[in-house]
Amino acid sequence: MASGNSTPHLTVESLNPKVLKCEYAVRGEIVSLAQKLQQDLQANPGSHPFEEILYCNIGNPQSLGQQPITFFREVLALCDHPNILDKSETHGLFSADSIERVWQILDQIPGRATGAYSHSQGIKGLRDTIAAGIEARDGFPADPNDIFLTDGASPAVLIRSENDGIFCPIPQYPLYSASIALHGGTLQHIMIFSGSLYYLDEATGWGLEISELKKQLETARQKGITVRALVVINPGNPTGQVLAEENQRDIVEFCKKEGLVLLADEVYQENIYVPEKQFHSFKKVSRSMGYGDKDIPLVSFQSVSKGYYGECGKRGGYMEVTGFSPEVREQIYKVASVNLCSNISGQILASLVMSPPNVGDESYESYFAEKDGIVQSLARLAKTLEDGLNNLEGVTCNKAEGAMYLFPRIRLPNKAIKEAESLKKAPDAYYATRLLNATGIVVVPGSGFGQVPGTWHFRCTILPQEEKIPA
Repeated sequence: MASGNSTPHLTVESLNPKVLKCEYAVRGEIVSLAQKLQQDLQANPGSHPFEEILYCNIGNPQSLGQQPITFFREVLALCDHPNILDKSETHGLFSADSIERVWQILDQIPGRATGAYSHSQGIKGLRDTIAAGIEARDGFPADPNDIFLTDGASPAVLIRSENDGIFCPIPQYPLYSASIALHGGTLQHIMIFSGSLYYLDEATGWGLEISELKKQLETARQKGITVRALVVINPGNPTGQVLAEENQRDIVEFCKKEGLVLLADEVYQENIYVPEKQFHSFKKVSRSMGYGDKDIPLVSFQSVSKGYYGECGKRGGYMEVTGFSPEVREQIYKVASVNLCSNISGQILASLVMSPPNVGDESYESYFAEKDGIVQSLARLAKTLEDGLNNLEGVTCNKAEGAMYLFPRIRLPNKAIKEAESLKKAPDAYYATRLLNATGIVVVPGSGFGQVPGTWHFRCTILPQEEKIPA
């Protein structure tokens, strides 16, 4: 019905401004162009100077040919279809330990139904398994009541207003800047002093200097920003560095002294490719320093999407929340309850990742053969791509120590920079677009992650199949 007082049509300007401010570079404009080019290739083969689109923009291993771990998939399949557990054919197709694990898991699920909601923190028995896995990894106790099984959500309870800040490394994973913007907070960049500029020091492998954290914290406070937490990504994304344990101790000490929540993104803990480095969880480091629950609030994140498992589509993961008061924990639980629960397949996978087959189990040898094959392949891919990038004119790339990415620096001629400016594009976005149109390779401009002003980078995964890397 027509009316002079009719409600105006929905427009972009009328949307929540926090949504408009939120950006996620990993799936941005260049990916949209790649999808269009892919449609062109399907409709008109030979219409471009390449035969396929190679998506190196996101850590999505199975989309690029990585095979899932057999033991994990056997357990998932039987959990979803338990009616076949008693059939004789099942015992010929599935390993004995996967069948045994399924019975254990089903006994922990109310109604033995993977299609039912669970406890908002996740199935208690699976949290028990994960806590035991954390304890075995770190050598320090873990409480299943500290475990929140998630679909990848972050603790939004920390951000109250735009006057609240969270320290994030630059370059950083854009999920953090997007989440902070969406919840109305202020992203306070961590930049490391080197010469006359402040940035994560690319020349020394993206190191993190505590003295500069202190300077940045003071700067934020002078601006009236209350810094609530510090994000550390280890191994690094997009930069691929692995922190030294001594550096981790300094970070823990800094957070304790300044009263900051330490948000430890440790989803690449299985992805380390150099013998001189190894993973230490921040919880292990803090406990080894003598700090307990009452000394430092810590949230540790793990995911089934990365590592050697690469189960991105299952959306499984957990956060271990320690050092918070019962009242704060209650609010975190309330936020988790709004989403009812994380998906059950992801919960099961998270428990399997932290409790794989043991010595003597039927699946043990095949499981570790698959795991080692994937990790060794990733190490070769990282080294081959690192060497190849460093052999390109105008490109330099730091050593690939861990994670799934390289973050090479590109030196662009002034003519290209001016052309990008005329198109109102960042020069590295212009480069990535030209790269895609010429080769079909999809990368993410470094400007989507943050970088030193005047420098340009792109992030590229190491995930394509080995035979495709030379080209």
